[in-house]
Amino acid sequence: MSQPHENLIAWQRADDLCVAIYELTKHFPAHEQYGLTSQLRRAAFSVPANIVEGYAFPRSPTRLRHLRIAIASLAEVGYALHFAKRVGYLKSDAWMVIDIEVRKTAAPLLGLARQQSHGGA
Repeated sequence: MSQPHENLIAWQRADDLCVAIYELTKHFPAHEQYGLTSQLRRAAFSVPANIVEGYAFPRSPTRLRHLRIAIASLAEVGYALHFAKRVGYLKSDAWMVIDIEVRKTAAPLLGLARQQSHGGA
């Protein structure tokens, strides 16, 4: 039996992004293990996890709150990746690839939140 979130493009992309972030951060410096690496991984994990939590409830303000948390976590991921590029942990080409994934995740997530805020299913 599938869960309500599993058919959502937003969740599928967020899940893929989370895995990509975990892979990407394996190459960050060891001294960042408890700093940027940990923070970026937590923020990336928060995106699909909050979609899952939101869809554990019927359409409600609780669902919308979790979608908004997911959006905020995705924004944090975007900044952390920007910072990683600025300090030299990510080369420009790697950053461009992952930034596209962040944007591809944002589009359906923002659509879901808009739909929920206007009373959609």
